[in-house]
Amino acid sequence: MKVALFVHCFFPEHFYGTETYTFEIARNLQAMGHEPVVVSATFQGEPTREAPLTRYEYKSVPVYLIDKNCFPTRRTRDTYYQPDMRDALKRILLEIAPDLVHVTHLGNHTAVLLDVNEELGIPAVTTLTDFFGFCFKKTLEAADGSLCRGPSSTRVNCLACTIKQSSQKRADQLLYRWLARPPWPVLGAAALRLVHPGRLAEIVADVVARPEILAQRYMKYRAAIAPTRFLAAAYVANGLTVPLHYMRFGVDMRAVPKVPKAANSPLRFGFIGQLAAHKGPDILIDAFRRLPKGVAELHIFGSTNEQGKHIEVLMQRAQGNAVRFRNTFPSERMPEVFAELDCLVIPSRWYENSPLVLLNALASHTPVIVSDVDGMTEFVTQGENGFVFRRGSVDELEKVMQALVKDPTALRAMANTTNYPRSTRQMTEDVVALYESVLKTSTA
Repeated sequence: MKVALFVHCFFPEHFYGTETYTFEIARNLQAMGHEPVVVSATFQGEPTREAPLTRYEYKSVPVYLIDKNCFPTRRTRDTYYQPDMRDALKRILLEIAPDLVHVTHLGNHTAVLLDVNEELGIPAVTTLTDFFGFCFKKTLEAADGSLCRGPSSTRVNCLACTIKQSSQKRADQLLYRWLARPPWPVLGAAALRLVHPGRLAEIVADVVARPEILAQRYMKYRAAIAPTRFLAAAYVANGLTVPLHYMRFGVDMRAVPKVPKAANSPLRFGFIGQLAAHKGPDILIDAFRRLPKGVAELHIFGSTNEQGKHIEVLMQRAQGNAVRFRNTFPSERMPEVFAELDCLVIPSRWYENSPLVLLNALASHTPVIVSDVDGMTEFVTQGENGFVFRRGSVDELEKVMQALVKDPTALRAMANTTNYPRSTRQMTEDVVALYESVLKTSTA
C-alpha cells in the first residue's frame, strides 16, 4: 500500500508532536512493508529553497517539500483555502500515485488539497491533531485568553482572534477588545463591515466563511482519527459528521531506571517543549520562584531561538533561582533526559491534545503535573501518575509543587505506578486497519 502523509511541516527543521506522529506512522509503515511518502512544506518567510518542490529523505522516509515562499499568503483565506496551491498539489499526487492520503495537518497545504484529492479519486483520512478544522488559532483559545468552544454564530469571536494575532497596531488591538464586548458580538460581522468597510472587509469575509468552507471540505474525508475523547467531542460539537475513530497515540520510550537519590536531595522538575506563551513556561517559572531555596531545581528544555523577546522575559524572571535553560535535544536522548527528572510539568494555557511529551513522561515512569484541560487530564490519575492544577493559576501550581517538595520521597515512589504501555507499532497497526477498511469500502 502506498500512502501519502500530508503534514504542515517536518523534520529536520521542525520536530514537535505532529511531525513526530507523522514520522512514526511512516517509519512503522515501512517496517510493515508499505510505501509511505511524506508531503510537507516550509513556512512562508523561512529560507527559500532551490525550487518550489524539492525532495529528500529523512531517516529513509521519502519527503516532498513545498516551498511556501512560492505560494505566498495574500489574504486570510489563503491560510486555510489557497487556490494557488491546486496545480502543485495535483502534480505531486499524480507523481506519487498513492492508494490513500492521510492528512496529519492541513496547514500550509490548506483545504484545497481535499478538493484535488476528490478530483483524482483518492480516498483520504485524517488525524485530528489540533483544532485547525474550526478554529483560526488552532488552539481553541479566545482573544482574551479564555478557552473557547468554537466559532460563534456571528463569527465575531473569530474576528477578534484574527485581528489580535495578525496585527500589533494599537488601533487594531483596541478593535479586538471592542469586538469582545457586548453589544457588538450580537450585531454580527455585517455591522463590522460597515464600521470598517475598506481595510477589514476582506478579512471579515474570509473569517466568516472559514468554518463553512472547511466543514464542506472535511466532509470529503472517509474517516477521521482523534487521539483524545475531548478532541473528538469538540469536532463533533462543531459539525464534523464523518466516521470518527478514537485511537490513542503510541510512544517507544525505553525507560531508564531512576537513579536512587537521598531523601533530602533537591527535587528536579522539568519542562520540555516550545517556550511559547500558550505552553505556559512563565506560569511554571513564577510558581517555582516561590519555592524555598535549595529544595528543588527546574530544568527547561526548549529552543531559546524561537520566541525572541518572550525568551528574554523568561530568562529574566528565572534569574537568581535554580532554573537551567538547556535548549532542545535529539529524540535519542529522551530516555536519558527523563531519567534525570523527578517530575514533568506541562502548564499549558490551551487545550493540549495528548501531547507526546506527556505520554513519553508516563512511559518513562516520570510523574507529571498538568493543567486541568481535558486533552491531558484523561491520561492522569491524581496521586497515582500525576497531579492536576487549574489552568493558568500560578497559585495552584505553587500549592502542588510546595506539597511535593515537602515530601519528595512520595513523589519519587510514584514512579512505580506511572506507566504508558501503548507503542507506535500498535498505534500504526490500528491506523493500517482503518486504511484497509476505507480502501475496501472505496472499491466495493
